[in-house]
Amino acid sequence: MTQQLNEALLRLPDVRKATGLSRQGIYRAERDGMFPRRVKISLRSVAWRQSEINAWIEARVRKVAL
Repeated sequence: MTQQLNEALLRLPDVRKATGLSRQGIYRAERDGMFPRRVKISLRSVAWRQSEINAWIEARVRKVAL
C-alpha cells in the first residue's frame, strides 16, 4: 500500500521568516545539532521539512514558557 505524503518543504526564506533566525544562525544551529537538518531537493537546492520546523518552534516556545 502506498502511503501518501503530505509533508511541505520550506525553502530558506520561509524558514527565516518562520523562525526569526538569520541565514547564518540557521546554518550554525544546524551544524551544532540544535536545528533540524535540511534535505537536498535537487542538485543545488535544499529545504527543511515543515513539520520539523514547527516542532522546533514549539520546543522553543515551551522552553521559554518554563
